Amino acid sequence: MTWVKSERQLERERVRRGRARLSVSVATASTIVFLVLVVTVAANAPGWPRVRETFFSPSHFVDALPDVLDGFLLNIKIFLVAEPLILLLGLLVALVRGLRSPVFFPLRCLAIAYTDVFRGIPTILLVYLVGFGLPALRLQGIPQDEATLGVIALTLSYGAYVAEVFRSGIESIHPSQVAAARSLGLTHGKTMRFVVLPQAVRRVVPPLLNDFVSLQKDTALVATVGAVEALRQAEIHASNTFNYTPYLVAALLFILLTIPMARLTDYLAARSQRRRGA
Repeated sequence: MTWVKSERQLERERVRRGRARLSVSVATASTIVFLVLVVTVAANAPGWPRVRETFFSPSHFVDALPDVLDGFLLNIKIFLVAEPLILLLGLLVALVRGLRSPVFFPLRCLAIAYTDVFRGIPTILLVYLVGFGLPALRLQGIPQDEATLGVIALTLSYGAYVAEVFRSGIESIHPSQVAAARSLGLTHGKTMRFVVLPQAVRRVVPPLLNDFVSLQKDTALVATVGAVEALRQAEIHASNTFNYTPYLVAALLFILLTIPMARLTDYLAARSQRRRGA
């Protein structure tokens, strides 16, 4: 026995395909008209020749690309090191805030204070405090490398935000799930590990990816403490040539990395919504 679509179903699908083609055509046409309008207005502006020479110089673009790309590899390394540390720290803080036993009250207060303080400090200010403050202590074992100090600052800053994302995902699980697990004899730890966290993590993946898109851009802040990454390389070239095209090179590299992550975030959010609708 094979399922055969009825004529009405086939007609519905034809109508949907026609509407989809019409929507794509209208969107494409409106986008082209908008881009042509923007290019026309910019090209006819009185200062366009000066802007083109200063920001869109092909020769300066080619000259700066190798050095800026080399610095961008440091941005990627900082991101890859900081991301798992942020996930670990955020999850740990979220779990500590969920402990209800009176004996863990000091830990809960510490976790609350951490999230309140480090969410309240601007990230660039925290980079300054860690990048210049820790080495000034002259304690044995404190790293002196600017990239390492930048990783510490970004981990402390974003860990507070990720902790709240994890906590919201944990609290979104219905209490009946916990009650059912405990009635089966699971301890609090096993309930969190096998029942709550698997569901919570799936729910918070889109907002976590959104935070990491922001993290990838904020790796450029480590340039303020002396790390020679993409932004600093662009700044060096711009200061030597008095041309801002190297900044455009750095911006394009960040865009090429963040756009796939943004589209992955949209895809996962849409898939999660479809699952909830089903």
